[in-house]
Amino acid sequence: MSIKNIRLEVMQFLEKNVDSFVDQYLIPVEKIWQPSDFLPNSEGENFFEEVKELREIAKDLPYDFWVTLVGDTITEEALPTYESWLMDVEGIDQVEGKGNGWSKWIRQWTGEENRHGDMLNKYLYLSGRVNMREIEITTQHLINDGFDIGTGSDPYKNFVYTSFQELATYVSHNRVAQMAKKYGDNKLSKMCKMIAGDEMRHHHAYSEFVNRIFQVDPSEMMLAFQYMMKQKIVMPAHFLRESGQKISSAFEQFSDSAQRIGVYTANDYVDIMQKLIDKWEIDKISGLTDEAEKARDYLMKLPGRMARISERIVIPQESHIFKWVEPARL
Repeated sequence: MSIKNIRLEVMQFLEKNVDSFVDQYLIPVEKIWQPSDFLPNSEGENFFEEVKELREIAKDLPYDFWVTLVGDTITEEALPTYESWLMDVEGIDQVEGKGNGWSKWIRQWTGEENRHGDMLNKYLYLSGRVNMREIEITTQHLINDGFDIGTGSDPYKNFVYTSFQELATYVSHNRVAQMAKKYGDNKLSKMCKMIAGDEMRHHHAYSEFVNRIFQVDPSEMMLAFQYMMKQKIVMPAHFLRESGQKISSAFEQFSDSAQRIGVYTANDYVDIMQKLIDKWEIDKISGLTDEAEKARDYLMKLPGRMARISERIVIPQESHIFKWVEPARL
């Protein structure tokens, strides 16, 4: 049987539990928070006072913080790319009616994720501190440009990617929440904290999918894990660009801003890798082929190697000036 057919069989085997995954890791629409719970109430008599207060508090947030918040927002708003990518994964069938259980998972996961960009976009708009038109242009470019995360339609590789990425976005939103609180913006802090909570829940889900695959197809899952770590996890916004710029030209500067203020760093990347190795207990997995054993050895040594490399990374001290955030506005 081909590798592709085996993966399809495993996905069909796991699909029997999709409803329990939805119940355990996602929250019903009627019960989960919505962006309007945390933003000024446009129907209320105090709307303009609430917006004025939001804008006053926002004045104290520094330049790199705004760049990072904008980049995080744009990343969240490129959700159509992520949903369409996942719908194309082997074993996820969306044709005819509602499709299979996996397509139900992807749609409901997307529904939860959609709230993140919605809330952050409205906050940025109301803050008056950023150039919304430039942000909107970048978002449209990012959706137009798509992405290539190196997984193809392989579910094993895709679930490694989402396990890693959901934890990375948790780290980023959680740190932004901590910084917002430090600068006295308690409402923004609460918003980012709520988003971070969703991301952690989604991380637990995708990492459980990988855990289940390790139980039934350990060697191929180990090789997929090694493949993704060897080629490195690229961020969803790696094609980021500003108006009039070439594809991917803005991502490095955005990443520098996030590293400079400690929102998401090279050390976090290594830490997430180690957390996944520990979570999946790859040192204890038995019944591996010789090739998968070598993959395990590679993975066990990798965090140490990557940590040494990350120590040598030098981040520019000067902030890159983005069209999204013009210093004159701050």
